[in-house]
Amino acid sequence: MTRYARQIALPAFGVAGQDRLAAAHVLVVGAGGLAAPVLQYLVGAGVGRITLMDGDRVSLSNLHRQTLFRMADIGQPKAQVAAAHMTLLNPDCKISAVLEPLDPVNAPGHVAVVDLVLDCADSFAASYILSDTCHGLGKPLISASIVGTSGYVGGFCGGAPSLRALFPDLPDRLGSCDADGVFGPAVGVMGSLQAQMAIAILAGIEPDPLGQLVTFEAIGSRFGGFRFDKAPEPEDGFHFIAPAQITPSDWLIDLRAEAESGPALPNAIRRSVSDFEYPTTHPQGPRAVLACRSGLRSWQAATRLRGHWDGEIALIALGDVQQETDT
Repeated sequence: MTRYARQIALPAFGVAGQDRLAAAHVLVVGAGGLAAPVLQYLVGAGVGRITLMDGDRVSLSNLHRQTLFRMADIGQPKAQVAAAHMTLLNPDCKISAVLEPLDPVNAPGHVAVVDLVLDCADSFAASYILSDTCHGLGKPLISASIVGTSGYVGGFCGGAPSLRALFPDLPDRLGSCDADGVFGPAVGVMGSLQAQMAIAILAGIEPDPLGQLVTFEAIGSRFGGFRFDKAPEPEDGFHFIAPAQITPSDWLIDLRAEAESGPALPNAIRRSVSDFEYPTTHPQGPRAVLACRSGLRSWQAATRLRGHWDGEIALIALGDVQQETDT
């Protein structure tokens, strides 16, 4: 027990807390900058099993903030490389690498068999997919996001309100690391907070981080936050599906520009978000399926369509040809 002596010495932790960590199975979605401190602290603390899920490969632009990787790792699958590095840190922790991105089809199977989920993908589509899945299965979710110099981390589901309860609507524009940049140390702060919340939940340390949101602004090193234990669940919302869940009767819309990269979407009609402002655009099928790269334009078009159509609407986030975990 020499490895864990310093945390076992904590009155709030003790041998019982260590035993809970050793028995725990955690799902980490995303192997980028948020996952770097998450994995190092969870593996170092003695979490028994971790499933690490990411379909991306290491690139040079990752290295300023994704501190698990080295120059020699460029071009290699992130989840595989991260799992190998973490096994060297603590062989007591069994790490399984899943080399595919999260989607609405594979999410339930991965979430159902773990004790806690950490959303480190920093993709709003992945966050809502995980929140919907965790909420339905009663699993706790620690989700974080950071763009530029500002970020948040929160404890959702597992008896606390879901991400949708706190963020039922999206802004007209979502930032991205590619467009807006990001501070590497700020990503590390958010990932460290995720690890702290996760260990507290797994070890049974009070107060419970579920129902708590922490905000951080890197310029000035300002923290904030609040509890949202009583936030009501929205009655309705737009849900994501995978391309494999498209049916022949769906009214399938591709909101991407013709020259935009990404997976092909056969039999889709190409439209823009502005086409859905007016009731002249009517779905030709029982369900409207709106697809784009990140899911943002799909959500925007769905919001406009809902204003003059009451049918079922589903969203698809197609991603790029090669998926990248931005932070």
